Amino acid sequence: MKKTTLVALLSMLMTLTLLFTGCGSSSEPSSSNTTTDTSTTETYSDTDFTATDWTEETHSKSVDPNHDEVFDDSAVKRLDFVVTEERWQSMLDDMTETYGTFGGDTVAGHGAPGGAGGPGGSGTTLIDTDEDPIFVPADVYYEDKQWYRVGIRFKGNSSLQSSWENGILKLSFKLDFDEFEDAYPQIDNQRFYGFKKFSLKNNYEDASFLREKVASDVFKDAGLAVSHTAFYTLYVDHGDGPEYFGLYTLVEEVDGEVLDTQFSDDDGNLYKPEDGSATFAQGTFDTEDFTKKTNEDEEDWSDIEALFAVLHDDSRTTDAASWRTGLESVFDVDIFLKYLAVNGIIQNWDTYGLMPHNYYLYNNPDNSLLTWIPWDNNEALQDGKQGGAANLNFSNVNATNWPLIGNIYADATYKAQYDAYLQEVIDGAFETTAIQAKYDIYADLIEPYATTERTGYTFLNSSSDFSRAITELKTHASSRATAVLNYLNQ
Repeated sequence: MKKTTLVALLSMLMTLTLLFTGCGSSSEPSSSNTTTDTSTTETYSDTDFTATDWTEETHSKSVDPNHDEVFDDSAVKRLDFVVTEERWQSMLDDMTETYGTFGGDTVAGHGAPGGAGGPGGSGTTLIDTDEDPIFVPADVYYEDKQWYRVGIRFKGNSSLQSSWENGILKLSFKLDFDEFEDAYPQIDNQRFYGFKKFSLKNNYEDASFLREKVASDVFKDAGLAVSHTAFYTLYVDHGDGPEYFGLYTLVEEVDGEVLDTQFSDDDGNLYKPEDGSATFAQGTFDTEDFTKKTNEDEEDWSDIEALFAVLHDDSRTTDAASWRTGLESVFDVDIFLKYLAVNGIIQNWDTYGLMPHNYYLYNNPDNSLLTWIPWDNNEALQDGKQGGAANLNFSNVNATNWPLIGNIYADATYKAQYDAYLQEVIDGAFETTAIQAKYDIYADLIEPYATTERTGYTFLNSSSDFSRAITELKTHASSRATAVLNYLNQ
């Protein structure tokens, strides 16, 4: 069935449902093929369908995630969302209720990557909310195959709000392929080549479109657990045919296949720290700041509490060897030191050391150690905002406020290990010639899609912004090699 025809049919069915159920009232549905999702109070009338494109390889939970198919570095692939007009409008209405009128606020630096309207800029006052945008069912198409009633929603924080206020409809999305399996039994355990969910990121304020992708590559090439990424164009049909929403970066979810494929299993506690005690400052621990993404029903944060306790133990200054032994019994310090080296070289400011977010902690079942996993790297590969990224010697990082850095770097043994990782990364995962060649390869790959984004669906002011941004990235790579050399020789 053609996508536009499907939209029209779904819209007609939705309209008929509203007529027969009292315009969305809570009355009982009149058909056995109609179900109600109590979280959105929507009555679904489009439950009578056959998942004709379903195969074990493409749609089932029984196969291993196919990274080669989904995260292909040599291609820009295409996704299509087909969503009824009513459901699309409900997503927009939900955004309006939370963030105000679309394009209603005039923000300095409108549409310009790096403008004052971005995070840390003077134009946007962020709204603090704990509520995520709503999920709605949509059909997803890829390579002439259909995935059915996939949960889609808008996602993001400052990037979402700033884009909305600026009147840029190129918003990031979250996809969950079996979010609505209770309403649609046909999609029970639906997967996309073995993957349950993704983030589809809009490359907000990144005129190169490469920061999220390349930062992930560097972490991965350095041997750290991190989400896979790939370039995709997105088309959305919400009633008037497919519209080009722009070039996006598809990102693998940590609380999904990252745990399944980069660790022995996903049985350990996974935390997504945010705000407050996510700094690990002494005496601040609060369970509210360490959201569990696995084992949510277990009211147990003892592993995080143990890290707080040993990190601030007095033995750090009286018996350093004993302190290191204690710390290494609860925290994978080696992984964290390598992370610090990579993060310092690529200059990711929007994370620990300046911002209390954009990382995960996983209690690795193999060794029972809390393990650092980087997340959300679209602000990397630049000096940064709000005072900039951390210096390689952390001279601009308050050790008391950020003790995972301050206390660990102050230890001579750990500092030597960190210094060795800096040399290893600048000689390997972020070697200047290789990383500049990577920029050229990716730029050639995505340029036709990046520079043809449409007004109202782009953060570029002109196509020249793209080529200028690539040049800046290559210059940045050279400067980081110099920075590491100067640090190690000081």
